[in-house]
Amino acid sequence: MREFVERLRARGDLMVVDKEVDPFHELAAVTHVAMKKWGKPILFTNVKGTKFPVVTNVYGSRERLAEVIGIDADDFCRQWSNLANLGQGVDAPFVKAEEEERIDVKMSDLPLITYSDRDGGAYFTSAMFIANDPDTGVGNLSYHRSMYINDEELRCRLAPRHHLTIYHEKAEAKGEYLEAAMLIGAPATSFLTAAAPLAYDADELEVAARLKGEPMPMRKCKHIDLEVPAETEIVIEGRFLPNERRPEGPFGEFMGYYVPEGPNAVFEVLGVNVRPDALFHSILCGSEEEVLTLELSVSANIFQRLSAALPGILNVTCQPFVNHAIVQIDPQFEGHARQVMLATIGAEPIWAKVITVVDADVDIYDMDDVMWATLTRCRPDKDMMIIPETPSFYRDEDKDHWGRLLVDATKPWGREDEFLRKTIRMAKDIDLADWFDTK
Repeated sequence: MREFVERLRARGDLMVVDKEVDPFHELAAVTHVAMKKWGKPILFTNVKGTKFPVVTNVYGSRERLAEVIGIDADDFCRQWSNLANLGQGVDAPFVKAEEEERIDVKMSDLPLITYSDRDGGAYFTSAMFIANDPDTGVGNLSYHRSMYINDEELRCRLAPRHHLTIYHEKAEAKGEYLEAAMLIGAPATSFLTAAAPLAYDADELEVAARLKGEPMPMRKCKHIDLEVPAETEIVIEGRFLPNERRPEGPFGEFMGYYVPEGPNAVFEVLGVNVRPDALFHSILCGSEEEVLTLELSVSANIFQRLSAALPGILNVTCQPFVNHAIVQIDPQFEGHARQVMLATIGAEPIWAKVITVVDADVDIYDMDDVMWATLTRCRPDKDMMIIPETPSFYRDEDKDHWGRLLVDATKPWGREDEFLRKTIRMAKDIDLADWFDTK
């Protein structure tokens, strides 16, 4: 991550704030307003109550995420799927790291950031947990919000179906602790794989090494029997207590609402170590940096599964939010779009609440263009389908996200010539500076 941040700084894409900022709500407020206006990464060098600078919005654009793994941002799904499956020819994904100085600190030495107005306390939002399956030893990377209680305790939301949750349950069944480490400022490629919907028996860190294109240096933890990427800025070592749940929350989640206080997992902190000049990575929950990663991983998953089952799949995105899947196709036969919509439900049973299918001439990253296609090519009584009483988002006890809306916004079959988009000749060749004084 540090190398990527320095690359952003060198080309003038990093905004640096030297004025003192309070991690109690003020840092989140500045981040929110600045991201809305400029969308750039931000480095706070002077954070009240801590010696550690805070960097945020590092991965908050499709272009920056694509740059991390060296692919084209507009063809993310196809190229990501190829890389994640095949890698870049790395024979051994891990190597032993050279000895590097690391400093022991306390949890309270770190930036304790309070984000939303009604949050129950300070939270760690960017930390990815690394742990091993108690039965198979396969490793896993995943994100889980963690509420600061004191130097020895965090309370973590382990959502149903997540691999770390399954590991924890397996350990609990044996009456055992589950050892885990929290990585803050981990290798940039792992930021993507930790959010990716990889198979249960896939090791996200190994995939991250393949995406990097070279072996990842690893080092042993001091307090637990795990190895972690050596270049990680901050490592929090600990273990989940078996059969113990304590109040956590409320917390302003990514959907824009507060998740109420509830009983959640307890993480016992055994030690914290940092690089001497460590950067603390913060993610504003619900920002592009959080949601975009989820959107891209869901989009790539849908693309990969649809492409294996149906012809003519060109691209997939989730806009303007992760539960709206937009699938771009080259229609091959009458009813093709309908098949695609139904197949998408099976490909993504959790997030695809609304599915819109469009033609190749529609910009799927521009919601105005997608809505234009819907409004000019879709007949609601014929081209829209509502599938009732169908579960989607897993944390939905009140069934607010049940049901599906399917929208066929492709050109009517057999009448394609009638829906040829008009173009303005020479428009792409015009340089406005030749015609107007824009100073």
